[in-house]
Amino acid sequence: GQIDAINTKIINFNNEKMQITWAVELFPGENVSFSYTFEEGKQKVWKPCPTYLLDQGYNSGCLFKTEGHTLAFSIMNSNGSEERFSKILKSDFYIKPSPPENVTFFWKDDTVTITCNKPKRGVKCLRLELQYKSKFDNGWQSRTSKCCRVGEQGFDPRKCYSFRVRLKRLVPYCNVVNYSSDWEAETFWMNGTLLDSCDDDLKSQSNTVILLSCLLAVLLMIFILLILLCKWQRLQKSVMPTIPDPKYVFADLFSDHNGNFQEWLDKTDHAMVQTKLEYEEPECIIEEESQQKDKKNSNKQEPREKIFSSSEAAGNYSPKAGHNACLMPTSNNMVSFSGFQNLMDDDTYVML
Repeated sequence: GQIDAINTKIINFNNEKMQITWAVELFPGENVSFSYTFEEGKQKVWKPCPTYLLDQGYNSGCLFKTEGHTLAFSIMNSNGSEERFSKILKSDFYIKPSPPENVTFFWKDDTVTITCNKPKRGVKCLRLELQYKSKFDNGWQSRTSKCCRVGEQGFDPRKCYSFRVRLKRLVPYCNVVNYSSDWEAETFWMNGTLLDSCDDDLKSQSNTVILLSCLLAVLLMIFILLILLCKWQRLQKSVMPTIPDPKYVFADLFSDHNGNFQEWLDKTDHAMVQTKLEYEEPECIIEEESQQKDKKNSNKQEPREKIFSSSEAAGNYSPKAGHNACLMPTSNNMVSFSGFQNLMDDDTYVML
């Protein structure tokens, strides 16, 4: 009744612990027992399973310490009286390495180099695998190199990348099963800077876009308001002309008299009177002219005109053979006479 071959899964965790599992369907309704030994020769000491793995309440595997390179194990019925399956194997061909330790990233320009600590044993059988992707990639990109350094080029410093690394055992030179370690914790990098996640990059970019959009909108609104303000001022000037402010026209009224109109008016009248008194009559120009009448009018006795200056008119009259006149320019380019004209008719004086 011994089963010649069953589907068992054998894992040697970093050459420290062994795990052997089987399907419970191979032994329906039976809780089988497990025993193992790492010794060779006829004098083998079999050890019972220290830790059973359960599936549906039945024993489905055993976890025990790795103690040598050659392993022999036996699966027996529940009371250990009958062997159901046995096998001898090299435990070194079923090693599953531990995740890489002390992983470091070095980012320079477009090249990323990743290193980790070398394991204590089996370095030649190990390979360091790097996987990475950005938010624009559909899947992971892989790169494998000798333990314990791997590098890759072509990274865009403007993109955020997810990185993860693990160790692999070479098949078939070192392992009969293609075992790799668990992935080291995933990290996120952008241009040599470690981020919590690539979502932070998306948020920062979206926040930057929102901020720039708001600034542009504000600037556009200010520009439009300035244009409308200029047009409104032009319209206001054309429809409602600006009324001059009296405080600028009568600056001295507000600055010197604090708006006291009567005080300002009295001072202004006093200044005007003073200006009139200080006015001086321009210097007179004396012209002497000898005028003879026509012989036809010689029978008529015409008064001889004597023009005196205003200073002579105030005193006694003394006729001379000529005209004394004070010429004053006027606005219509005429000449006015200031003084008295002496008309000799019946000793009568007429003021012009």
